Amino acid sequence: MDLDPVILSRLQFAFTIGFHILFPSLTIGLAVFLTYVEARWLATGDTVWRDLYRFWVKIFALAFGMGVVTGIPMSFQFGTNWSEFSLNAGNVIGPLLGYEVLTAFFLEASFLGIMLFGWNRVGPRLHFVATLAVAVGTTLSAFWILSANSWMQTPQGYLINSDGVLEVESWWAVIFNPSFPYRLAHMLTATWLTTSFVIIAVSAWQVLKGRYRETALRALRTGVAAAAILAPLQAFIGDQHGLNTLKHQPIKVAAMEGNWEAGPSKPLLLFAWPDEAAEENHFEIGIPHGASLILTHSFDGEIPGLKDVGPEDRPPVALVFFSFRVMVGLGLLMIAAAWIAFAYRKSLASRPTLLRGLTFMGPAGFIATIAGWTVTEVGRQPWIVHGLLRVDESISPGVASESVMMSLMLFAIVYSLIFAAFLYFVARLVNAGPEPDADPPKADIPAMDAVQRA
Repeated sequence: MDLDPVILSRLQFAFTIGFHILFPSLTIGLAVFLTYVEARWLATGDTVWRDLYRFWVKIFALAFGMGVVTGIPMSFQFGTNWSEFSLNAGNVIGPLLGYEVLTAFFLEASFLGIMLFGWNRVGPRLHFVATLAVAVGTTLSAFWILSANSWMQTPQGYLINSDGVLEVESWWAVIFNPSFPYRLAHMLTATWLTTSFVIIAVSAWQVLKGRYRETALRALRTGVAAAAILAPLQAFIGDQHGLNTLKHQPIKVAAMEGNWEAGPSKPLLLFAWPDEAAEENHFEIGIPHGASLILTHSFDGEIPGLKDVGPEDRPPVALVFFSFRVMVGLGLLMIAAAWIAFAYRKSLASRPTLLRGLTFMGPAGFIATIAGWTVTEVGRQPWIVHGLLRVDESISPGVASESVMMSLMLFAIVYSLIFAAFLYFVARLVNAGPEPDADPPKADIPAMDAVQRA
């Protein structure tokens, strides 16, 4: 059976980016958490905050290393599998990715060593500056990557030269394209929320096991408070992002909603089975007027339909439809879990059932993030640059299906091995818990003396 090299190349890039995104989803949030924890230690002199920092920075280091290792192969695929895309859109995408390396990765790399190994070698304030610089660097990295991806979704600030190649007319318009603010806010909040639930899950497990009670409860309550704010905030940002997508990519929204016929007063489908061949849904369960109300804030609002364009211009409907519901369903579950835990935050240690439930919520943010990226990327199909460059026009000439299949299999094997190693070492760190510092640094602030006297 002959396999389509376009499909295989898409699968390879989807696999590598889907695997890679797990780690920035944790490191971006953990960097902010570590900055907060170290600031609290400097402000209060409370050694519980110091012990929390020293514990979580080890997990951050492992995730950061995995992010670097899994991120590098993606850039090579632009040359091996997607050379036509690089040729036609490289004038825009190339500099954006270059800015990410120059402004973000270099900043992270410059201060990461101090953050990880400078604990007893530099003063506490300089160490805090290093932690803050790494947090800024990880956020800047998201800024540039999201700008590049958002431009591919909602391109502007370009012109097409006589050879049909895209060139930059306005960098300001390219970077701050119409969907960028919404995607950046949505992704950053997703990383913070994902990290909050990882902290909650790990800390809840430690409390259940009766280990490191003081540090675990401190981290648990911090994570719960953050999640109680971030989860509903993410729902609001997601709503605004959806309205922006409706304006600029209506067919993606039609696929998300499983809506075939354009029209007013459309139901919100809780479940359906999209049938692309018949251009209809089976087994529909919906809320009357729900989709119109959410997307237009009106019961009679007009919703686009998949039949507004030909079948060749539609994304794979079922994958977009179900991925969207996985993302939203997990988002609602995280809101409920965070609010329930926050309501009982003072008595969490005495509620083993709730602690077990919070432990199982650890992967929720990662799964929701992967589902959201699936909606974003698959929903853009068949375009690689929306409205300008199609995916099947962007593949490298002469790329062999066998070569792509072989490299995809190798990626799957190698990534599975290193992911297993990552989980093994993280589990060891979680089981070991915070370790007392044989030669702890002093906070060197008046609050420290006050705590010691107390």
